[in-house]
Amino acid sequence: MGDSAKSGKTSGIAKFWNGVKAEFKKITWPDKDDLIKQSVAVVIISVVVGAIITILDFGLQYGVDFLTTLSF
Repeated sequence: MGDSAKSGKTSGIAKFWNGVKAEFKKITWPDKDDLIKQSVAVVIISVVVGAIITILDFGLQYGVDFLTTLSF
């Protein structure tokens, strides 16, 4: 009984890896030009978003500092 459970599990693992192999064969990898274009786009967007976050951070920091220095 223990042997049949192991063989069932092994075939499940084998099926899983066969499925993984089949899915990898369906992948269409980008060519060099597309890869470079997409990489440049990611870097540019990352820099722009970083700049926006930096500006917002300085603005909010200035606003909080201004509010905490007010005396009533």
